[in-house]
Amino acid sequence: MKYKKFIKNSVNISEIGLGAWQLGQNSGWKSMTEKEAVQLVHKSLDLGINFFDTAPNYGLGTGEERLGKALKGKDRSKIVINTKFGHTHTGQLNFRADHIRESLTGSLKRLQVDYVDSLIIHNPPSAFLDGNKNVHYAILEKLMEEGKIRAYGASLDTFDNMRLLMETTNSKVIEAFFNIFHQDTLHGFEMAKNKEVGIIVKIPLDSGWLTGKYHAKSRFKDIRRRWSEEDIETRAMLVNKTREIIGTQENLAQIAIAFCLAYDAVSTVIPGNLNIEQLTSNVESTHHPISQDLKEKLEGFYQSEIKELYLPW
Repeated sequence: MKYKKFIKNSVNISEIGLGAWQLGQNSGWKSMTEKEAVQLVHKSLDLGINFFDTAPNYGLGTGEERLGKALKGKDRSKIVINTKFGHTHTGQLNFRADHIRESLTGSLKRLQVDYVDSLIIHNPPSAFLDGNKNVHYAILEKLMEEGKIRAYGASLDTFDNMRLLMETTNSKVIEAFFNIFHQDTLHGFEMAKNKEVGIIVKIPLDSGWLTGKYHAKSRFKDIRRRWSEEDIETRAMLVNKTREIIGTQENLAQIAIAFCLAYDAVSTVIPGNLNIEQLTSNVESTHHPISQDLKEKLEGFYQSEIKELYLPW
């Protein structure tokens, strides 16, 4: 495992992190038992992972609880935890500034820790990202002074939102939607480097499409049922074209993760892992970096054939 800089006063973090959404009970996609969740976290540690991304709403609080149980007794100084606020443990949305402290208190209790390394706003409406118009960031600064968090920022999906956050706040963490099919946030990577903002890449496998296991006839009954038949056919076509670019015999998921890791601004990538087999394969991506030529081809593919499609998440 390789480790990269994340935030000030933090140990370097593994370039593959564990996105802990799937740890929760009835997480909205797949569900695992508490025993399986703990085993997945322990295997992550064995593989060198020291970065864990979670949120109150993952499994309605059970994601944080299970992560806390799995990390209990481990050396806290070597583990980096990112959690969020805005999507509550009851399944409701609450982005009000006066909810920040309450949300964090609940997270700390469920995680069984006295601080988190970073606390980020969980995909809020753009209006909440403007530090000139919101008191949220003064509260987050106060929480830093109290030692309850070491940094703050936001989870977001577009370059415009990245720029707004970085230009108007002292945020040092951005969880950015970025993958071969969604490269808009790439425009903010250089700015993030200059401002020493750590980037967590979310959804690197495009909700499973960049694993190559779905096709034009795939249909979904879970959270991904949001896609129309036309959306599915479009993504299937793009998967086929991506395979032509990378080589049909290559491991698409590993290439997709390696693509995200090819950028210096990225601190860590958090692919979903439903079991230990997937986890191990995702970590293996670190041993197969892509060439500069392939990186540029995939960037060109996005610019020429994907950008104007405005693919729905």
